[in-house]
Amino acid sequence: MQSNLTLILSTPPSRLREVQGFSLPIAHMAYRIGCGPHLLCSARPNLLREGLMVVDDRGFDGGGKPDLFCREVLQECTARRFSGVICDWEAQPSPSRVRILEQLCAVCHRRGLPCYVPESYGPSIPQARVLLSSALSGGTLSQRLEEAAQRFGRERVTLAIERTASDFSLPALHGMGQELSPEELEDLRKRLSPSIFFSAELCAQYFTYHAPRTGPHFVLFDNGPSIRQKLIVASKHKITSALLAYPQVEDLIEDLLSPPRNADTRT
Repeated sequence: MQSNLTLILSTPPSRLREVQGFSLPIAHMAYRIGCGPHLLCSARPNLLREGLMVVDDRGFDGGGKPDLFCREVLQECTARRFSGVICDWEAQPSPSRVRILEQLCAVCHRRGLPCYVPESYGPSIPQARVLLSSALSGGTLSQRLEEAAQRFGRERVTLAIERTASDFSLPALHGMGQELSPEELEDLRKRLSPSIFFSAELCAQYFTYHAPRTGPHFVLFDNGPSIRQKLIVASKHKITSALLAYPQVEDLIEDLLSPPRNADTRT
């Protein structure tokens, strides 16, 4: 992989032993923000050392003052020697959520800890690093990265790799496809034996087929070569970090970390 791109591997506590040999910064998927708000942990603390903290917002009602939560996050970072905080928040920005992340990013910044937030929160929190999803159904990854760099500042952008597989009925007027599980994608490929192509613009594999009832379809999906190409494109745009979710790429990680080789992307 490109030498100027740092890969961060987000990992649940149950999979820590599997990733310790990869020599990558580990983002521990063991925390969430609970009512209060308070910081909640789903793992035995002795398992969590170094790397980064991942905090999700599942079930959080958005209420409460952020002071205590921010203190708890900093205390946990100190105790576990975490070097940053990744806020993996799925809910759309609301005034209360923005207020919490503003204060958290401010206190982290004063401690020299990078704080990562979803793209939708980026404009409101200038001290935060922005997680830019790699998932596309149109346009180009190169253009998306450059626009994000111009909008947020290149040093703030982290490419969040999402291994996707979607089936689009054509014409896809709204750019939305049906998400496919790995098993569904594999079954579709076995049944159809389609010719696989690579989109250099999307950095993704694709094939087409025709269904008797629903007509033409376009299937877009990721594999090892397409994710590797996403990382190469990010590096060319001088993006310095990328986030990979180990449960999504466990079958690809060794290939992604191996030296580049000239290989056909149509696999």
